[in-house]
Parts: sequence; C-alpha cells; structure tokens
Amino acid sequence: MASNNGSVNVANGNGSATKGLAKIQTHKKHNGICHDDSGPTVKAQTIDELHSLQKKKSAPTTPVTASQAPFATLSEEERHKQQLQSISASLASLTRETGPKLVKGDPARKSETQKVTHVHHHVTPTIDVSDSSLKFTHVLYNLSPAELYEQAIKYEKGTFITSTGALATLSGAKTGRSPRDKRVVKDDLTENELWWGKGSPNIEMDEHTFMVNRERAVDYLNSLDKVFVNDQFLNWDTENRIKVRIVSARAYHSLYMHNMCIRPTPEELENFGTPDFTIYNAGQFPCNRYTHYMTSSTSIDLNLARREMVILGTQYAGEMKKGLFSVMHYLMPMRRILSLHSGCNMGKDGDVALFFGLSGTGKTTLSTDHNRYLIGDDEHCWSDNGVSNIEGGCYAKCIDLSQEKEPDIWNAIRFGTVLENVVFDEHDREVDYCDKSVTENTRAAYPIEYIPNAKLPCVGPHPKNVILLACDAFGVLPPVSKLNLAQTMYHFISGYTALVAGTEEGVKEPQATFSACFGAAFIMLHPTKYAAMLADKMQKHGATGWLVNTGWSAGSYGYGSRIKLQYTRKIIDAIHSGSLLNEEYKKTEIFGLEIPTAVEGVPSEILDPVNTWSDKKAYKETLLKLAGLFKKNFETFTNYKIGKGSNNLTEEILAAGPIF
Repeated sequence: MASNNGSVNVANGNGSATKGLAKIQTHKKHNGICHDDSGPTVKAQTIDELHSLQKKKSAPTTPVTASQAPFATLSEEERHKQQLQSISASLASLTRETGPKLVKGDPARKSETQKVTHVHHHVTPTIDVSDSSLKFTHVLYNLSPAELYEQAIKYEKGTFITSTGALATLSGAKTGRSPRDKRVVKDDLTENELWWGKGSPNIEMDEHTFMVNRERAVDYLNSLDKVFVNDQFLNWDTENRIKVRIVSARAYHSLYMHNMCIRPTPEELENFGTPDFTIYNAGQFPCNRYTHYMTSSTSIDLNLARREMVILGTQYAGEMKKGLFSVMHYLMPMRRILSLHSGCNMGKDGDVALFFGLSGTGKTTLSTDHNRYLIGDDEHCWSDNGVSNIEGGCYAKCIDLSQEKEPDIWNAIRFGTVLENVVFDEHDREVDYCDKSVTENTRAAYPIEYIPNAKLPCVGPHPKNVILLACDAFGVLPPVSKLNLAQTMYHFISGYTALVAGTEEGVKEPQATFSACFGAAFIMLHPTKYAAMLADKMQKHGATGWLVNTGWSAGSYGYGSRIKLQYTRKIIDAIHSGSLLNEEYKKTEIFGLEIPTAVEGVPSEILDPVNTWSDKKAYKETLLKLAGLFKKNFETFTNYKIGKGSNNLTEEILAAGPIF
C-alpha cells in the first residue's frame, strides 16, 4: 500500500514490506536457462566487418549481347581498369611520359580501394621523374548525391545541410561568372569560323598559352589526394548527344554537374568510352598572372581543337555550365542544329513554344505553366528531330524566392539540390532567401525531374511558336506583336530589354540592354548565322514569331505602370491556343509591328501603346529614342556577311528594323 510520503512499499523475499525499487524477476525456461527476447546476433566478429555488411556492391546490369561493344562484355575488374586508363589519359601531363597513377575510391577508406593502373603515352619526356609520378591519385568516379554530400560535409568548409535537405555551399571569392576572363584559342580552325572583334564575347588566346594553363591545372589536380570525375551527357536528343568528362577538386562541383548534365544509366556508363569534351576544373588554384594574355588570377579557357576547357582562379560552378553551353553553340551548328538560349514548354496536344528573354523579362515565370509540360528552362537544340534540352537540370535564381510566387522551384530545393551562397539560420538551417549578405546571385541547381510537370525525356516536336520577351521600361513597345521572319531575325539578333538604371532617388531614366541572340556571352559564331538558321527552321516547320512586352504601359518607368502579369498570361495563352492568329491586325509606325486589335481577357486599349499615353508628343519622342538605340546597336552587325550571296539577307534583316 502507498505510504504517506509518496514512496511505494514493495514486498521483499520473505513477504515483509520495504521501501525502494521492485525486485527484478526473471522467468526461467524449462531447461533452466534464462533468455532475452531480442533477435539473432549479426554475422560479424568485428565492428569493421559489421560496417562492411552495411553496403552492398553495385553490380553491372548490362546484358551481354552480340551487337554490343566489347567494353560491355568485360569483367568488372577489366572494366574498372579501362575506366581508370581513360581518366589517366585525360589527366596526362604533356611533359611526362605517363598519366598519373590512379586508384578508385576515397583515400580515407584505404581498405575499399582497388588495383592501381596507369597509362603510357608516346610523348618524348622532358622530365624523367617527379614527385607527382611517385604518388597515387584517388578517383571518386560518378558518385551518387549521397556520397557527394558525405564528401562535401566532411572536407569542404562552409558546407551544410539545410532544413529541407539541400546542400548549402559557398563558391568562394567569385559569386558569378567572369566573362572578361573567358578566352578561346584562336587557331587555323577557329580564326575564320568564330565571331571575333567588336561586340564579340570571344576573347582570343594562343595555343601555347592554353597549354601553359592546361599544364598548371592538370599538375594541380594530380597533386591532390583525390579528384572527382563525372562522365555525363549533353543533349537529350540521343542521336546528337555529347559525352563530357568533368575532372574537379570539390564535391560541390561534382554534385552541381551531376545535377546540371544528363545523368547516364549504369548501362550507358559501362560503355561510355572516351569523352567528346573534357573540363579541367582547378578553380581553387590561380593562373599565373605573368602568363601571356592573363589579366587577373582567373582564367576560363576553351580549346575547340583539343575539345578541352580549363578553369583556374574561380570556384563559381556556373562557369562549367556556361562553358559547355558555348561549346554546344559551336558543335551543334556544325551539324546544322540550332543551339538556343531559351525556355521551352509543350502543351497537352504536342504544341511546343520557345521563350527567349534576358533577365527580368519573365522567361522563367511564363515558360513555367502548370497546364503545359516543361522541356527545359534555359538551353535547347532544334534539329531535324525537333527540340531537345541540352541539360539534365535547372539552375534557378533564389533571391527573394517564395513558396507563393515560385512553388515549383521552392519544392525542388530538397535532398540532392545544391544551394549556392545562401544565408541560413545557424540552428535550424532555415534558408533566408531575402538575405544578400554573400551575394544577390544566390542559386539552386537541381535535376529537372524535381519539377513535377517536366517532360521526360526532355524532347519535343518542332516548335509552333517562337516568343521573344522584352521588358520595355520605355513603355513604347506593344504588349504583343506578330513578327514576320525578317522581323524575327532582327529582334532575335538585337536581344533587347530595358531595365531601370538605378534605385537612387530621382533616377527614372530606363537603360536599354542588348544581348545578341538573347545570350551574347555564350555564342561562338556571328549572331546572323544563328538568326538565319532560326528563320530557316521556322519557315520549314511553320512556326510563328512573336514579340511580347512584359514591361511598361501608359508611360515610361516612373510615369506609366508595369503591364499586369495576368494580361501577359492571357496573351501567352492566346498564342499557345492559336486563337491570336485569327485576330485582326494593324501596323504600328516606326517599328512596323503587326498588333492585334483584340485579345481575350486583355483590355483592347492597351494593345496599341499610343492609346495609353496621355502626352502623345512625349510618346513619339520616346519611340524615336528607342528606335535610335536599336539602330545604333545593330551597326555592329551590318558589315557582316552570312555567306556567299548573303547581302540580300543582311539587307532584308536590316529593313525589318525601325524606319525613321
């Protein structure tokens, strides 16, 4: 019975009551031995043995058939040996006879590593032996996101798991691309093929300087205990895909490229072979500023003849993505395939639309439509087979991201996603997307299948509509215009948008921005070549060009107002459905644009900008000012010949611009 002070009286062995804990009773079995109720013990004698049971080996799954390449019929050991020989060949110094000695696996887990291999190259050696030739470099080959998380968190300072499971990391001193430090080798191959000179993004370097930087990058990577190697694909069109190899020093870079490139199946990886293009990312190591052509400690170098790219002095992962995009802007047109900096979606009936637009024009918002499938958000090819996404992932801006405005991007930030340069709570790891402490250019890189309405595989039929987006802060371009082929080429080459010059009080003058083909930083050939290919494909497949202004109406910035998103969406819906083609059109002055007199769900008075301006004189002055900016920008392209007998085409494009 209970005592007054709250303690419990417990009967002892002889029946008398004592204060304290109850005596533990065990139940004897019939054989007199006492047993517990737990399950059987593990089949391991040591803790290491127990850990070895935790992970099972991944086995090759390629069925061996007569039609397959011999690579797939090899034993696992031989296959690993060939993979390492291929990687060693990629990492070979040109001043030594052999590639580095490689061993697969994490150096921290020596018991798990496999046999060593190295490759002999028939190059006259200038150095007999070096420290780097005496050591082994561990190769972490096509690791999974989970394995890369472990590597990043263990070895890379500033790497954390956020509250939603994404990997938050830092890109170091550089939080964006360095376009002035990106160079292309000018040689016999590229001198006449690439666009050089005024307006071109291609800054030249010679072969020798490239080899100096390549040697520096390779020596740095070979000096490390381990390197990450990704073998992946570009272009979902399997007939025209490119095999890429990325050699890097950081798990962050490996995971980023795992997300952004197309991920091979185990079967495809077994038969990968030699890559078509290789990136050497030694971004933690600077270039030598005394080397010819170098202007800083950063250099991103492309050699199209060698099919190689070298990165020194920047850890910003976007350099790899955009470097490969530049490569595709060269390789694809050589196959008569048009490479495009655009978004792309497809309706339920298979109607495909391409969206072009610079930052702030609404490209991401308008190409993300829950009633349509997303083929891709940024980089595409248009071939004889239709359209295809170049990438296997999305690289989304995160600044001011909210679940309400961008639910798809918000929900994609989960396990496997790389979050660059974001700020988060030190305790609960909740990300503050409004915080610009590190940079305004915060980003998320995630596989495209994280978007619920992504179309997999990321391919589609030939586009029906080509939509050029402009945020016209001058307020003189119509909300929508139908373009003929010459006008489509003109506005495609111009790549116009206008943003507000600054946030200082009293500054209300918009600033025009022109970026050829809506991606001047990445194109390799002259813009007119891409424009001519675009017009040719549009004509062949019956696509319609549209210019959509998502900017101002009823006055310039500071006087008018931004065109409502709901109106722009109605315009885009009418383009998708085909109903906009059936409306009546009239021609505007100066730019000569065809504008509809009515669009369902949009006030008809805003369709012609002149109607919305109370000051007609100011409207005309502003219109002439913008026309002058277009004309001045286009002077860069007027002296260029597209090919033999191309003068007529150049003149035709020029005539499609503003006339005043």
